[in-house]
Amino acid sequence: MKQQYNTALYLRLSRDDELKGESGSIGTQRDILTQYCKEQNLHIAGEYVDDGWSGTNFDRPSFQRMIDDIEDGKINCVITKDLSRLGRNYILTGQYTDIYFPSKGVRYIAVSDGVDSERGESEIAPFLNILNEMHARQTSKKTKAAMKARFLNGAHYGAYAPIGYKKHPEIKGKLIPDEDTRWIVEKIFDLASHGAGATKIRNILDREQVPTPAWLNYQKYGTFAHIFEKQQENKFHKWTVSQVKSILTDEVYIGNSVHNKQTTISFKDKRSKRKAKEEWYTIPNTHEAIIPLAQWEIVQSHINNRKRQTKTGEVHIFSGLLKCADCGRGMRYSHFKASEKRKERKYYICGTYSEFGKDRCSRHSINYDVLYAVVLGRLQYWISQAHEKDDSELLQRLLKSGDKQRASEKASIKKELTKTEKRLHEIDDLFVKMYEDRANGKITERNFSMLSVKYQEEQIQLEEKRDSLREKLDKSVQDSEGAEKWLALVRKYTELTELNAVLLNELIEKILVHEAVKGENGETVQEIEIYYRFVGKIE
Repeated sequence: MKQQYNTALYLRLSRDDELKGESGSIGTQRDILTQYCKEQNLHIAGEYVDDGWSGTNFDRPSFQRMIDDIEDGKINCVITKDLSRLGRNYILTGQYTDIYFPSKGVRYIAVSDGVDSERGESEIAPFLNILNEMHARQTSKKTKAAMKARFLNGAHYGAYAPIGYKKHPEIKGKLIPDEDTRWIVEKIFDLASHGAGATKIRNILDREQVPTPAWLNYQKYGTFAHIFEKQQENKFHKWTVSQVKSILTDEVYIGNSVHNKQTTISFKDKRSKRKAKEEWYTIPNTHEAIIPLAQWEIVQSHINNRKRQTKTGEVHIFSGLLKCADCGRGMRYSHFKASEKRKERKYYICGTYSEFGKDRCSRHSINYDVLYAVVLGRLQYWISQAHEKDDSELLQRLLKSGDKQRASEKASIKKELTKTEKRLHEIDDLFVKMYEDRANGKITERNFSMLSVKYQEEQIQLEEKRDSLREKLDKSVQDSEGAEKWLALVRKYTELTELNAVLLNELIEKILVHEAVKGENGETVQEIEIYYRFVGKIE
């Protein structure tokens, strides 16, 4: 007796496929599959449609619903227009067609590709899966390139306009001030410019029942309904400190567009990750500013100065600059005030040591007054050199001083990058070889599945490492332009008698503190490395 098949029509269309026109549409896929089932006398038990979902993502709602129905025994045949409709991740697609479907007794048919598991394994299917993934990879690259071009033009492509703005009714990507909400932004900046911190501003907004951005979007567009529909009224103006801080540091309010703040882990893994600020795209003067630049700078100055204060109100001028030379963690400031039993003591110790003890790192303790004197002395020296020496002579000295260090760092990074890229190529070749061995029966399904997962995880980690190394390589290249920038900053100062947080953050990138050691003559010796902005460490 001929087996009866309860067939699932699986239809998928991504946003990129929409650009191809009618040939890739859901309607066209449905017509092709329906006609095929009619010709082959296959009973259609259900239709599963994922419209607007990428083929690299298998957490699609209708696809998962189809898997549930397979598990429940409702479906024993799956049919798609072609293999790419099932998926564009060749490892996972192969696992479904070669392992999961056969283990569940499910027949799989890809009409346009001539794949039908009832006729036995298809030798061409693994290679089609690889080509489908290559297409997804190239599409991802093209999409990112297109978005970068749009970003560099200063266009805004967020789902909603930032509070204080609205989308231009006629010009796509253009922001214009929203007269109904700009007063909220102006109020926040006015409070901040007069010295109010984020917590105080949050409390004022809550007390005065100023509506939050989420509540305003709910009123306009009906979004966040799950949050507001059954909530009490005080939820509508429940601001958070992070919301206030985000607004106070967002350059959109001085007329700039900032993009590329986050990206996906890879074209296969769509989870988001935050990008380093150096990778953001900032395009100035793309729309009308709500906040004057002078007021913005006052607010940023207040924010930076507030970060330099300890709980006791002391100004912590080295905050964010001091790092442990061994573990890389920030140094912690401690201050013991004078008493009858002890003298006043101000010092820094390694943050890792402070938290975990000597098993993780050593103290790296340094006296505040000693550090202050060393840094002041070095800055005084370079300020005097900047005013006394000829430009070409000093530039040559700065560049020569950092050449050895930069060359060493660059060579190390290049070596590691080459090693990483070589391994990535090896894994690509391994995947192709594994599919050939699987098709020829040289490797079992169990081992194929296990190795696929192992190599895919390694591939993702290596891609992240490669991107990080390329980033470091770009940053390691320093030239005369950087030295000129640093000299211009130094020349702003003449008679330097004391240090402050603004000056230190303007001239210095970081200060590495080494562990103190005993010298040959019994004296304690401690190395301090200062890395200056644009030029790095200067011998």
